[in-house]
Amino acid sequence: MDIAWDLLVSGPADARQTALLLPGGLNAARSYRELMAEPALAGTRLVAATLPGHAGTPPPEDFTVATLARHTARLVDEQSCDVVVGFSMGATVALEMVATGAFAGPAVLVGISMSPPDEPAFFRAVCRLGDVLGSLPSAALLKLVGPFSKGMRVPPERRAELLADLRRNDPHVMRGILHGYLSYLNAQERPAARLCAAGVPVWVVHAEKGDGALTADERSTLEACPHATVVTIPGTSFFLPNEEPQRIAEVTVEALAAAGPR
Repeated sequence: MDIAWDLLVSGPADARQTALLLPGGLNAARSYRELMAEPALAGTRLVAATLPGHAGTPPPEDFTVATLARHTARLVDEQSCDVVVGFSMGATVALEMVATGAFAGPAVLVGISMSPPDEPAFFRAVCRLGDVLGSLPSAALLKLVGPFSKGMRVPPERRAELLADLRRNDPHVMRGILHGYLSYLNAQERPAARLCAAGVPVWVVHAEKGDGALTADERSTLEACPHATVVTIPGTSFFLPNEEPQRIAEVTVEALAAAGPR
């Protein structure tokens, strides 16, 4: 299946390096505008790509993370990307590409959940209820994004733009997205060890509170991994690429240095 990607591109067309930016679940490519505006990345070509089926884009043939990773790996090749940066569900897709060898470059995994305990119980319940109640739990979740986002540390007009993208999601499609995501998390045994075994440089970035978590086993495995770096940003953040773009840019620069020139 060919994917009509929704892309947002910045930086010099002849840049020495390119980074692919994968948004969080249900978000659009332009959710990365804060990161793309960071001066530290001005000389890098940045390609932000809405995951297929998210934010109202055409859905793929199925919503398994494996399928999304295969499509995204082809996009990496088409765009000649040196580094992949993913946030939340986008980081999950990046992890699958790295773990299967579909992408062998450095990866920055921001706010990633590797197993069900990393996600809030409420979110897991909404995902499971979709199997019984169809699209109703997804529709209810969409209604909650407005109140939930009130504390987002961005200007009001930017918050309105991000909410508009979230509200473009179709609850029927969301049901498939959430089911595929939770099924993937449930199927993984020791995902941190699987990530380390890929042998590529990875940065796992979290806020102290807010954007998911790591289990004690996942954290200890990654901290012991010779090519993994665990970065904990102080404070609370549910929207790291929007609220902490400077810190995410710094980590991305480290990943680009590890990738070296193409």
